[in-house]
Amino acid sequence: MRLFDTHCHLNDNAYLPDLPEVVKRAEAAGVERMLVVGYDLASSRMAVELADEYPQLYAAVGIHPHNAVAFTAEDLTALEQMLTHKKVVALGEIGLDYHYDHSPRKTQQAVFRQLLALADKLGKPVVIHAREAHADLLAILKAGAATYQGVMHCYSGSRELTREYAKLNFYFSVAGPVTFANARRLPEVIKEIPAERLLIETDAPYLTPHPYRGRRNEPAYVALVAKRLAEILGSTPEEVAEQTWQNAHACFGLETLV
Repeated sequence: MRLFDTHCHLNDNAYLPDLPEVVKRAEAAGVERMLVVGYDLASSRMAVELADEYPQLYAAVGIHPHNAVAFTAEDLTALEQMLTHKKVVALGEIGLDYHYDHSPRKTQQAVFRQLLALADKLGKPVVIHAREAHADLLAILKAGAATYQGVMHCYSGSRELTREYAKLNFYFSVAGPVTFANARRLPEVIKEIPAERLLIETDAPYLTPHPYRGRRNEPAYVALVAKRLAEILGSTPEEVAEQTWQNAHACFGLETLV
């Protein structure tokens, strides 16, 4: 069984003490590829450095909506330069977050539009963070004429939203919350996701799946997400792993990379 963790933050300080061991544990669990995702310039640069260091790692570079208020034209140029690196396969994470409002909503929207335009310019998929902002986010996506595709990261939208994002050729990445006992609505949403659009992730070090809730998350635990999806879909973990493996490669264009 081979697994692809399509969203983790091995660039987080939580892994400074033992990153090599974390990567080894992931390999032992069958996680053959991992996408390390940036959320500001520093973490994006670290993601690229890690992708250079570890053959099984790839990078996404971006500006989280929490950090939109500090975004500059120089940041946009820096991201564009990073996106030319052969192991940088996506622009993200980007999007809208209205839960904390660390950046003003209008600022988040303006930065999101700029970053979508950059993705379109370079032909890169996007990794999207959306929290309590689906109406505005979907409106922005629909208003654009871009041809990119992308991922709805840590997806927990409604069945209706799933249909709308699917029309825009988005993938849906499912994380640890699907294993939580209180995730009553999510299984029905997952059944709405087309099989060829399903991805799995950890969002490590966050959202640790059951039975490890309360501990630091890590890519090895993405196997637990695959196991729970198999239960929901009436499949096997091996089938989920292979389907999501193939989907991840299609989404991020990895067949074109060395």
